[in-house]
Order: sequence, then structure tokens, then C-alpha cells
Amino acid sequence: MEKTNVEKLFEWIDQTTEIIQKYENVPYLDSLSNTLEILFYREVPAETEEVVGNKLQEKLQDGVVETYTTSEVRKSVQLAILKGMKGSTQQQHLMTPETVALFTGYLAEKLTHGKENLRVFDPASGTGNLLTIIMDHLKHVDNAYAGEVDPTLIELAVLNANLQKKEIEFFHQDSLRPFLLDPVDLIIADLPVGYYPDDIRAQNYELKADQGHSYAHHLFIEQSMNYTKDGGYLIFIIPDFLFDSDQSDKLYAYIHEVAHIVGVVRLPDSTFKSEKNVKSILILQKNGQGIQAPKQPLLANLPSFNNTEAMNDILNQINAWFSAHIPNQD
Repeated sequence: MEKTNVEKLFEWIDQTTEIIQKYENVPYLDSLSNTLEILFYREVPAETEEVVGNKLQEKLQDGVVETYTTSEVRKSVQLAILKGMKGSTQQQHLMTPETVALFTGYLAEKLTHGKENLRVFDPASGTGNLLTIIMDHLKHVDNAYAGEVDPTLIELAVLNANLQKKEIEFFHQDSLRPFLLDPVDLIIADLPVGYYPDDIRAQNYELKADQGHSYAHHLFIEQSMNYTKDGGYLIFIIPDFLFDSDQSDKLYAYIHEVAHIVGVVRLPDSTFKSEKNVKSILILQKNGQGIQAPKQPLLANLPSFNNTEAMNDILNQINAWFSAHIPNQD
């Protein structure tokens, strides 16, 4: 069988990355950054040793990224990143599953339908996969922003965006520190789950813990609210236990005070490796003048993404809910 474009490009990226990894003796993800840089600039860095430089020059003759669509580039890079993350013990070295990112993009498009000059921000962007998928769904993004503290992940995200010809402004910083950023229309984030180690910084947040470390995922929700316009939407991929933890009463009271819950969509168990990793999508709208909560929130349990008939049925129900509760859906 003939290989797909995604398979061809992934193989090129993977083989080139392995050449760099072998000769320079650095981790796969760091070697992948070098590969994507070579692919984007179409040249081997001048300081590269002759032996490896010649091998990379040979590979460069076959890797022509213009022959691939944006989606094919994104999927190929995604496969290479997933290979590099395989077996990684670091929680932040995980990627939002493709199906979840695509469904989040669908929700973002429904929420912002008819709006122009959109400003979008992902404060926990990782390799930028979720944000670039969201941008593919939205027709009128004027400005896109991303925050990421991990140097390897943000380097991959920048190269990923460049290869997809996506204009994104990146902030390389701890996203719970202040940003030089005006409020945006839409925030999307796959929330980092765990404790935030900087107790002094956490004191600036209403959702800080009364004792011990605060939950990073709680602080991210509050920080995101700080950078959302009145009436703007926030779409979070959340752990299933978000409202069942020891600090959840404070979180629920905070959300009730500053926003309203537009909906909660539980993602299929089959998308995640184990039951404890199952996630949902939480949709919020920040309060503001004239902003009213929908008469009833969107509540849905998604079937397996592989069950086409059941998915079509639930999507019809969700579309009907949007038509009834969110304006400008025509």
C-alpha cells in the first residue's frame, strides 16, 4: 500500500531526528527541534560537524514541506513529538489527544460563531498542538498567544507553528506570573494538574491553599479569568475530579462569583489510558454587563469517538442546544 503524506513526512522527520540524536547524543525531543529548524529554514546550520552535516544535507533533498497541507504537517510533527514523549515520566510532557483537541475546536467555533477579530490565548500551550487545531477551526483569529515555561516544549511549539504558517506570539515564562497581555475573547487550555511549588507567588491568588501547596489547575483557572474580556469564553480540559477535591468548594464559589458555567462535556473513557486519567471539558463565560447564563447548561457524556452513529446523535443534540442557548448560530 502506498504511504500517506503524513506517514512520508513523519518518516523523514523521524529519520532525520535519529541522525542528529545519534551523532550529537542529545534526547529525541531536543534533536527533533533541530530537525524542524532544518526543515523550516531549508538549510543545515553552518556549525554542524561535516559527517553529520553531509547526512543531513542528503535528507534535506527529500523533505519538501510545501508539498504537504497544514494538517499533514501538524499530524506528522505530532507523531514525532508523541514518539519523543513516549515513556516520559514528566506530567507536562503529555499531549492533548487529537480527537479531544478537534472536539475542543468544534466547541470554540460554536461559541465564537459570527464574531470577528478574535484574540485567543492558551496559557499552558505545551507543543502548541491544541492551539493550532483551535486556530484551524476559527475563521477570524486576529491574534493568538501562548504561554509555556518548559524550554523544550516552547521551542517545539514555535517551530510547529512556523511550519504550519500560524502566527502566534509566545511567552516563555511561568504562566502563573503576570503577562504583558490585554484581555482576550477566548482562552483554551488543557490544564496542568498538580501542586504549584511557588507558595509566595500563589499568595497573589484567591484560590491559594489555606495550608501547604496550592493546586496549579485551580490557579490556572483564576489566572485565565484575569486575561479574559468581560463576556469572553474559557474552555478548559479538566481532570474528572476537579470539583471533588479538598479545595473544590473554594473553586466552585470563585467560579460562581466571576463567571457562569456554560457547560460540562465528559470525554469518553476510551480516549484515556486509565480511569484516573479521564477528563472533561469545562466551558465558562466571564461575567460582564448584559451577560446572562444560559437557561440550562450544556451537559453531555460523549460516546467513544469511534462510534460514528452515537457521535452523530450527540452532536445533533449539542448543535440543537447551541441554537437554543447561544446567539448568532445561523
